[in-house]
Amino acid sequence: MKKYVNIYIFAIVFLAIIIVVGCTSYNFGISPVTKESQEVTFEVEENSTYLSLAPILKENNLIRSETFYKIYIKIFNPSNLEKGTYTLNRNMGVKEIINTLEQGTKAETLSFVIPEGRHITDVADYISEVTDYSSEELLNYWQSDGLLDTLINKYWFITDEVRNDNLRYSLEGYFFPATYEIFKNSSMQEITYKMLDKMDEVLSKYKIEIENSGYTVHELLTLASIVEHEAILDEDRPIIAQVFYNRLNQGMRLESCATLGYALGEWKLTYNAEDRQVDSPYNTYMYYGLPVGPGGSPGEASIKAVIYPEKNNYLFFLADVYDENSTKTYYSETYSEHQQKCLQYLGYAC
Repeated sequence: MKKYVNIYIFAIVFLAIIIVVGCTSYNFGISPVTKESQEVTFEVEENSTYLSLAPILKENNLIRSETFYKIYIKIFNPSNLEKGTYTLNRNMGVKEIINTLEQGTKAETLSFVIPEGRHITDVADYISEVTDYSSEELLNYWQSDGLLDTLINKYWFITDEVRNDNLRYSLEGYFFPATYEIFKNSSMQEITYKMLDKMDEVLSKYKIEIENSGYTVHELLTLASIVEHEAILDEDRPIIAQVFYNRLNQGMRLESCATLGYALGEWKLTYNAEDRQVDSPYNTYMYYGLPVGPGGSPGEASIKAVIYPEKNNYLFFLADVYDENSTKTYYSETYSEHQQKCLQYLGYAC
């Protein structure tokens, strides 16, 4: 009798192991081929079926395994496969690929625009205007631990730095400013991936330079968000970026109005002494070094500026904020020279 009990237990354990191994293999087999964003234009011919697409998807390195792809198709039995040209991505899993194909080439799309320098709260507002998601819903989703875990594993440029409790919003500055087209029924995850895929595409062009910079991506995005706000013309961005590097290298505070405005949540032409006393990890008038994180979404020109700053010895700069027609920025190497320009162009000592 004992012999049969042992055989029974062994069979149960063996079956359990097979199930666990099978589920693990299945989940891996339908997972994305890569975490990197690599778009692929994919043609679906007349009379194609989801099963007949298996070898073509494999040939284009869009799926890991034909076998597990076919198992997924057998289980979920997707429909509505239209002839046409689709844009797929190698960072899509089988589920995302099938969802895209099911939506068809004529699926209703919506678009929204993120201008350079905007805050994540603005991004949430832009998306809420064209979808059924509220701004609050989106902001809460972007703060969720589960999402951050996924993003840290999925994107090379997102690290544990976004988990800093002092950050106002974990993903502030990570959504690249651009025009986005999404399907009407896109999930919050799909919209989020779309914006981060674009940031991935831009940052990947400078990946080697970033790795050799001595700064993390988070730090570079933080500085780029400051440059985005401070510069009037694109030609000023690399000069201003170097001014901030000069100040960091000399152990000076950055004293950027961009960070002060974000700390206060209020944007002014000028800030007074009381404003500068706000106790915030974003306030570079109070604290040395870079602020805790970005204060907006920098565009590529500002990102490029902090990667390729224009060498100079300037420690100060100012713009004539009272002249609406002026686009000139004035630079100084010394404090006394800077004060003279403040008196000349602003009418008071800085």
